[in-house]
Amino acid sequence: MRTHYILAAVSLVVCLMGARAQSLLVVNQGDATVSVIDPQTGKQVATIEEHTPGVHGHEIAVSADGKTAFLPIYGSVGVGKPGIDGHEMLVLDLPSRRIIDHVEFGHGVRPHMPLLDEASGMLYVTTELDKTVTVIDPKTHRIVGTIPTGAEQSHMLILSHDGKTGYTANVGPGSVSVLDMRERKTLAVIPVAAEVQRIAISNDDKWVFTSDPKQPRMAVIDTSTHKVAKWIELPGMGYGAKPTTDGKWLLVAIPAAGKVAVVDLATMTVKNTVEVPLAPQEVVIRPDQKVAYVSCNTSGKVAAINLTTWKTDLIAAGPLADGMIWVPSRKGQPVR
Repeated sequence: MRTHYILAAVSLVVCLMGARAQSLLVVNQGDATVSVIDPQTGKQVATIEEHTPGVHGHEIAVSADGKTAFLPIYGSVGVGKPGIDGHEMLVLDLPSRRIIDHVEFGHGVRPHMPLLDEASGMLYVTTELDKTVTVIDPKTHRIVGTIPTGAEQSHMLILSHDGKTGYTANVGPGSVSVLDMRERKTLAVIPVAAEVQRIAISNDDKWVFTSDPKQPRMAVIDTSTHKVAKWIELPGMGYGAKPTTDGKWLLVAIPAAGKVAVVDLATMTVKNTVEVPLAPQEVVIRPDQKVAYVSCNTSGKVAAINLTTWKTDLIAAGPLADGMIWVPSRKGQPVR
């Protein structure tokens, strides 16, 4: 039964065609299906039905060679809500679309955000009920350590580009933890707002961004001082965000409005908004810098935004589409 519910927990946008084509992975929380989408045609080409509904993953990571995916099984509900607590992470072989292993955390920890760090070779996974980030060897699939976050509900994680510093968004406490990923210790816990959601970092590592889900604004944290330096006013409560590869824009999902705000990072002001289906969640920038993909939760679609014209095409995915990652064609680096 493990294989069935794991496969059903994610929407694997694999379109491997012999495991060679580039693809996008989208994690669906809703109907326990696996959607297979070809990003070249913008079409869903297959689905797999779930046999054990109710427990699901939210986020996914992929190895640099595009062969292996890591899917923490978070549980049955959202952050801070009572429900089934996930206790494992699945290891998926993408060419064969099989679960080949799993990492057992030993108890319910609600593992959520996985990130692979090329510099250290480690896989990091937020394990929020333990108030830690768990360190895993992605080759042996063994837990090799933990990093305390100093706060509850450390839900999302972002790394500096050298992999030395991590930042977690601590949802309920409304704070951001700063972590030394090499020494495996907490450097600071930055108070931000009554709550926070999601987290992003600028391409030059100078700024960390996190949205205030209670007010239409985004905190801009100065990574040199570990303090909120300014606020960006948004056209609604923000959620996931991602800077474009050229560092010019920050794309911010505005779930209730069905929009993506385009923030000019030179002035830290919103310069444009793009209409998308309701409940946009996560943003992925395609490696060629031409398209941004935005998972739109309640519609079960992915919005593909042309970064030159700002026009949008829609791709059908599974219900409650959430976490995403771009899978390289056995070369290059995965892009979140």
